[in-house]
Amino acid sequence: SKLKVVAPSNEEETTDTPAAQKREERLRKFRELHFKRNEARKLNHQEVVEEDKRLKLPSNWEAKKARLEYELIVDQKKKECAERGEDYNRVKLLEISAEDAERWERKKKKKNPDPGFSGYAEAQLRQYQRLTKQIKPDMENYERQREECGEDFHPTSNSLIHGTHVPSKESVDRMVDDVEKQIEKRSKYSRRRAYNDDADIDYINERNAKFNKKAERFYGKYTAEIKQNLERGTAV
Repeated sequence: SKLKVVAPSNEEETTDTPAAQKREERLRKFRELHFKRNEARKLNHQEVVEEDKRLKLPSNWEAKKARLEYELIVDQKKKECAERGEDYNRVKLLEISAEDAERWERKKKKKNPDPGFSGYAEAQLRQYQRLTKQIKPDMENYERQREECGEDFHPTSNSLIHGTHVPSKESVDRMVDDVEKQIEKRSKYSRRRAYNDDADIDYINERNAKFNKKAERFYGKYTAEIKQNLERGTAV
């Protein structure tokens, strides 16, 4: 009988020979590198998009976001305290350390310090800022006036509305009350002067100290030499 010799197929040659295995290994590494490159490209694109969004946001966006997150946490804690029948303010104070309380108190004092009287312009500005903070607009009255005035609500050079607006009695009473409060507060205000421990004591009581300060203010430069001679004991 004749023997049949079967030649090895191409598939067996590609998988069995060392060259084929080495080629397969290289192809596998190439596919891995290609996959990693695509992943890196995708991640880089995402980072570029996120960075572009951050640059387009306002400068104080991070602070606003942190503030909103804090308010959500506070609202959640308030609900939990209300469900337990507890006072949120008391629970909050129990969680605050003494160091944090002192730091917040110092920060609160620095926020609106009272520099005293340094000039009429600065005093007028502080008064204006204090009064504007107290303003609470009446939106209902605002909308009603806008409907009544129509186009004249935002007047132009051709609008004739002088003397047509009459304030309500409530608005006048509110203004009168505010002015009376300003007068009462101004009459009670007295800026406390800082006391200097190192200054010479040349008075016998508070009234005499004020008199000496006035005399020094007006005649100090004329009597400086006489005062020095008296202190040295060389006065004639």
